Amino acid sequence: MVSCKNQEEKRIECVSVQGPIIVGAGPSGLAVSACLSKNDIPFLVLERSDCIASLWQHRTYDRLKLHLPKQFCELPHLGFPDNFPKYPTKHQFISYMEEYASHFSIKPRFKQAVKSAEYDNVDGFWRVHTQDTQYISKWLIVATGENAEPLIPEIGGFDMFHGRVVHASKYKSGSEFKNQQVLVVGCGNSGMEVSLDLCRHNATSHMVVRNTVHVLPREMFGFSTFGIAMALLKWFPLKLVDKILLLAANITIGNTDRLGLRRPKTGPMELKSVTGKTPVLDVGTLSQIKCGKIKVTEGVKEITRSGAKFIDGQEKEFDSIILATGYKSNVPSWLKGCNFFTKDGMPTTPFPNGWKGDDGLYTVGFTGRGLLGTASDAVKIAQDITNRWKNCPNTIKDCNNGCTSHVILLNKSCLGHFRG
Repeated sequence: MVSCKNQEEKRIECVSVQGPIIVGAGPSGLAVSACLSKNDIPFLVLERSDCIASLWQHRTYDRLKLHLPKQFCELPHLGFPDNFPKYPTKHQFISYMEEYASHFSIKPRFKQAVKSAEYDNVDGFWRVHTQDTQYISKWLIVATGENAEPLIPEIGGFDMFHGRVVHASKYKSGSEFKNQQVLVVGCGNSGMEVSLDLCRHNATSHMVVRNTVHVLPREMFGFSTFGIAMALLKWFPLKLVDKILLLAANITIGNTDRLGLRRPKTGPMELKSVTGKTPVLDVGTLSQIKCGKIKVTEGVKEITRSGAKFIDGQEKEFDSIILATGYKSNVPSWLKGCNFFTKDGMPTTPFPNGWKGDDGLYTVGFTGRGLLGTASDAVKIAQDITNRWKNCPNTIKDCNNGCTSHVILLNKSCLGHFRG
């Protein structure tokens, strides 16, 4: 990798990358980096933040633990330490990510926010622009994932509310909301856990349930619910597995419809397979709902100065509002001239074939299947690039102006010498 200055326009650093450019240093970016490293393929990771796994380090609450057993959350070629518990904590997962990066000598370029990336059809390369640099490569791997930006619901009145409004990405602990009346918008895993955390800090949580939701116990009969599902799917059809899971859930946690948590008509595993929507794995919230410490409410119609009006006509006062409304992809904001992603920032090609596009474009972390999906796609991407690398007729060459590049040159005076 060599840099030079563009002499014809404002002085901006240009960097030619021998292997692929990977955008994002979260678990997805690290996983594909490790797989490339194992195959001796050079790469460059660009990360907008100042650390790896920035979502985990900066946007997660203190009590967070992995919802699945650690064996289902390992990245390729390096497992969790043996002394880690079955469900590692946030801080243990971060330490695993840091050790993972160190083990495979992954050294991202931090504070490099990608402003645009576009394929140059004339020269046959990707041009990736950050705030101060243009990177050029034959391959581009989009590893920013499904959770790049907080998703804010379209509910009117937030600007009128006198109290505090915070997205779950900024929530750390219920200690900040002690003795408050708090409205939690969202009933996914984050909404459930935030409500539980608030309850344990003597705040009264009112959790908004806007849609149907599958709630399953994290464990059934001493075994991981997810592990049971994966084992059953090896032998039985998906719909039958869903029936078994729901029967066992009714035995262990009861009928959630009575608590205001209506189940979808589609079973939990089928729903995840079709839409990517993950069932909620209960870690204690249901018991607090049953005893009335956490209130379940219907959808919010609008936010008022002192609280919220609900769809059923009720109006309540709140001290704070927490938006546990999830995240969204940010790919459409920077990937230009490409129709491989939808307007929502997800691959147009469904799983399991959404990892590869045209012109050397790859994606990892967009499967809707968590870290298992990430690991699977990372292996496929690395193998595909390795095959192309070995068959690539181009070599690293020097142009007369002293710029060195793999199948591309960095200024106009060099462009005539080599073409991809």
